Amino acid sequence: MPAPALVRASLSRGAHPAARHSQDWRSHAACIGLPDRAVFAREPEAARPALRACGICPVRRACLEAVAPRTSWFDGVSGGRLWRNGQEVPVPAPARPRAGRLQEQS
Repeated sequence: MPAPALVRASLSRGAHPAARHSQDWRSHAACIGLPDRAVFAREPEAARPALRACGICPVRRACLEAVAPRTSWFDGVSGGRLWRNGQEVPVPAPARPRAGRLQEQS
């Protein structure tokens, strides 16, 4: 997803109305407000907040089409996937804490 600053800049009042309209999908992105370090992360752990946002994002497909990560050598999260140098990065499931058993003390 584009950085929130880029989203705000593209939707500013000074932009041409046609340009604002073509960028409207960005105003609906679930990642708006997330820090750049999450949206443009290169590592899975840092990208988790953005990946979670993608799970509920109504414009996931538009984001993937606009960013075109494979052809733009994109680094970050787009379309619900993490990309590094235009290649999809496998993201392992988050580690779950193990439920520890209480040991009886003698």
